Amino acid sequence: MTNGTFPIQTLNAISPVGLQRLDRDIFDIGTDIADPRGILVRSADLHSVELPESLYAVARAGAGTNNIPVDKLAARGIPVFNTPGANANAVKELVIAGMLLAARNLYHAADYTRDLVAEQGLSGTDLDKQVEAGKKQFAGFELPGKTLGVIGLGAIGVLVANAAQSLGLKVLGYDPAVTIKNAWQLSPNVEQVNSVEELFSRSDMITLHVPLVEGTKGLVSAERIALMPKGAVVLNFARGGVVDEEAVIEALESGHLHSYVNDFPTEAGAVHPRVITLPHLGASTGEAEDNCAVMAVDQLSDYLLNGNIRNSVNFPEVQMARTPGTTRLGIFNENKPNMIGQITAVLAEAGLNVAEFTNKARGDFAYTLVDVEGEVQDSLKEQILAIDGVVRARKI
Repeated sequence: MTNGTFPIQTLNAISPVGLQRLDRDIFDIGTDIADPRGILVRSADLHSVELPESLYAVARAGAGTNNIPVDKLAARGIPVFNTPGANANAVKELVIAGMLLAARNLYHAADYTRDLVAEQGLSGTDLDKQVEAGKKQFAGFELPGKTLGVIGLGAIGVLVANAAQSLGLKVLGYDPAVTIKNAWQLSPNVEQVNSVEELFSRSDMITLHVPLVEGTKGLVSAERIALMPKGAVVLNFARGGVVDEEAVIEALESGHLHSYVNDFPTEAGAVHPRVITLPHLGASTGEAEDNCAVMAVDQLSDYLLNGNIRNSVNFPEVQMARTPGTTRLGIFNENKPNMIGQITAVLAEAGLNVAEFTNKARGDFAYTLVDVEGEVQDSLKEQILAIDGVVRARKI
């Protein structure tokens, strides 16, 4: 249980708008920090990094955490924070742009025009004639009256669904785990369907907004693509693995799909004439990077200073106002019977009165915040850690 300066290591360039929120009298920040208490990261792969024993928490300035060993850190009592919704508007705008690129064949039309000048050297009347002669091959379709299926109604999915409605599309949504908060923000005109298969069968366009987990790998499969109407469009700004790209390319070549728009380049997809592949631009705006950094920094600092957990992907939400005149303890433990009883018994034996107490569980682990009255001896940590099932304890 340590008080004092908190060293924070940054493993990627983190927006200074976020970093400036850290009080330099309390936090040391840098890329070469030894024995960090916290790590701020964007895309750096932590799976191959030996994370120090000093580490209390990891905060990712972004939503996905595939680059972080979440379960391994949970077993060590280290929360992993992400920033859901901070880049939602940036991704929403890219999805809408992708819909328009696909519907009007804009990507390939622009390449065609550039080739006329840069490769063929046409100009003046010759250029005008060739433009008029070639433009028919890029004739597209308009969005009003088409149906968009949105898989995943989190912060991004809701924004996409609502924006698509304003463009005149009929919108179907599927998310069996939609939160109450997101449900309230969703337009009442979005029709929520009961299965992925129903959504595929009724959608002219499908957009994905789900994490890459075991249950979403290859979600867009050959069988589900076959359910879509001829000339449909698939948009993927979630993760590459949620789409079976081989099945998509087969459907493109057969003419069943019109186009595939995605943010995850592959060797096959990048050169296919019916694929529009962008270089992972989802959250690549200055505003999104600032928002993600601010959110990540605030969550990390609140945890280090107060023990509060917000937007952790491996531990429950636990927030408790500080009780004046008390000392706060944060305790991680396995989620099994009588843990609370054993923890409070140790506190009682130490003569510490509990002023405030909260405990929440998530999966295999639980987290306790407790404010105690009285002097907390350094030996208390060892007594708490001696309880079978306690993973980590600290004085905050």
